Amino acid sequence: MKRRKGRMDESILVCVYYGPNGERLIRRGYKLADMLDCPLYVLTVDPRPYDKFDAEKSSYIERWEELSEEWDVEEFIIRDNEKRPSVKVIGEIAHKYNITQVVIGQTPQNRWEEITKGSFVNALQREMTSFIDIHIVSVDRTIKGASEDTSYEKGIRGFLQQDEEGYQLTFTRSKKNQYEGIFYKEIGTDFNNGIFKYVYNGRTCQVHVTEDRVTVPIKEPPNLKCK
Repeated sequence: MKRRKGRMDESILVCVYYGPNGERLIRRGYKLADMLDCPLYVLTVDPRPYDKFDAEKSSYIERWEELSEEWDVEEFIIRDNEKRPSVKVIGEIAHKYNITQVVIGQTPQNRWEEITKGSFVNALQREMTSFIDIHIVSVDRTIKGASEDTSYEKGIRGFLQQDEEGYQLTFTRSKKNQYEGIFYKEIGTDFNNGIFKYVYNGRTCQVHVTEDRVTVPIKEPPNLKCK
C-alpha cells in the first residue's frame, strides 16, 4: 500500500516512452514530488501490445517499474496497444488522477520529438486544463557507458551468433542468432566497437564488442553486467 502524501492538492505525472532517458525523467519527477510531498505517477504509452514489446523496450519497462517501487510511485501506468495520439492518453490520465504537473522529455530520439517544434506542447495543453503545469526536461542525445568519457550513438537492433571463437555481432536475422538486443556503437570509430545490450534470464545485460566480436564469454554470468 502506498504512503499517502501530505499535499493532495498537487499531483505529478511523468511521461516516459523509450530509451535511457526515462530514468532521468522519473528522477526529476521524484524530486518534485518529494519537495511538494505529493503523489507521483509514471505513464508510458505504446501503440504495440505489451506482448509484442522487443527486448529493449521490455528492459526499460522493468527498470521503470523498479524505480517506481523504490521511489514510492503511486502507480506505474502502461497504456499498450494504444492507437490514439499520446496527448489524448496523457490528457485522459491527467484528468483521472487530478494531475497538476506533467514532466516530459525533450530529445529527437524518442516519441516526444514534437516538443522541439512546440507542436506537442501546444497539443498537450489543449487536452488539459489551464491549471496543469508542463515541465520540459532536456535529455541527452547519447547514452553513457561504463566510462564517463565514452559516448555512444543511438542504438540499433543487432544479434549475436556463436562460432568456434565465441560470439560475433551481426545485424541480419537468422536462425543461427542466439541473442537479440540493441548495439550502441562508440562515437568516432569506423569499426563496430561498443556495447551490446540484451535480456538474460529476465534481466538486462550488456557485453562489450570490439570489431564485431564479444570480448567476454556470455555463458559465464559473472562476466556479465546485469541489473
